[in-house]
Amino acid sequence: MEILWVLMALAMFSLVLLPVFRRRRAGIQLVAPSDPDAADPANYGFLRQEELDIRMPGPDHDLLDVLDLVQRTQDYRAASQLLAGTETDGERRWQRVQAFAGAASLELQQRPGGVSETPGGQWLRVWRAEQPKDAGGAAVHAEFLVQQAWRTSTPGTDEFRIIMEEAKAACGEAALLSPGDPVPYIIELSVARGLAYPEPEFEQLWLKILDRAPAHMGAHLAALHYWCEKWHGSREVAYSFAEAAAARAPQGSLLAAMPLFAVFEHLPEVNLVRSFYQSEVVTKAVHGALHAVHAARPDDPMLAHVRHLLILFLVRGERWSEAMNQLVHVDGHVGALPWTLTPDPAADYAIYRALAVAGYEANGGSPATLSH
Repeated sequence: MEILWVLMALAMFSLVLLPVFRRRRAGIQLVAPSDPDAADPANYGFLRQEELDIRMPGPDHDLLDVLDLVQRTQDYRAASQLLAGTETDGERRWQRVQAFAGAASLELQQRPGGVSETPGGQWLRVWRAEQPKDAGGAAVHAEFLVQQAWRTSTPGTDEFRIIMEEAKAACGEAALLSPGDPVPYIIELSVARGLAYPEPEFEQLWLKILDRAPAHMGAHLAALHYWCEKWHGSREVAYSFAEAAAARAPQGSLLAAMPLFAVFEHLPEVNLVRSFYQSEVVTKAVHGALHAVHAARPDDPMLAHVRHLLILFLVRGERWSEAMNQLVHVDGHVGALPWTLTPDPAADYAIYRALAVAGYEANGGSPATLSH
């Protein structure tokens, strides 16, 4: 089975083409797509790689409709109305703010503007100019600045610091416009990581979020980054933070999956050892996440995030059937960890999906035996 992991690593790092596999009693081997034994994800109703939506982890039809309208017409008003009708303390508002800010940031990257060209994301500038007291617009603008900092500059540079300081001020303005809304403070968590807030200052910010939305999964994931070893904490501190969140998770909360995200944040750069993904720490975190998924509301906006991360760990642990059970729930949308960390999220997701299909069929599975 070691050859499987070598092949997977080569495919992941090259991202040149999608592996297609066939069943063999001795293992799983690469074959040509035309081979009659090739495992075909389409047999399970999965979308083709080029049809996968990389904008979001799961469906939000209202958001997608509004995004399409805003980008087509460059009129912000539909976005303003959607956010005004979205509850302030839920996960969905945070995701929608991120989506609008990300759309504006990507537009600007694609069309920076010039003498005869209007820069991309102009609708957000008009939104802020025409509706300066709109809390939704203020939050989107703050998140836009954060994404611009990470996207266009390098942490530690003057340019990065200047943009982040502007984002911090924008967070404060957004918070004043909507006092009970945790989103401006969640946005500031990324500012805190980028500007290296001292721990006491970070803790004060975190308490403001807990006062408003103590079980907010998106907030916990943003805070986890600060406590990670690669930023301002350590593996032990990050694990402790995640485990404490899981321990106090209300019934049905996806916070029980936090330890899996902590494990993911501290994965080695390259790890082809199958036994690691079957180790006690990983197995415990995976079981916690599976339990959280089983207990969560079907419409929980964070459910797809957990399912996507589970796919990575279940495939690497050769838990093929369980991986397939997650795939049938999320296929079509791939805008989530771990795929978004790669240059081509759809290709990376498709590789893992192909591995899951191949492993599932190599152990006797078929479309007829997969529960939907």
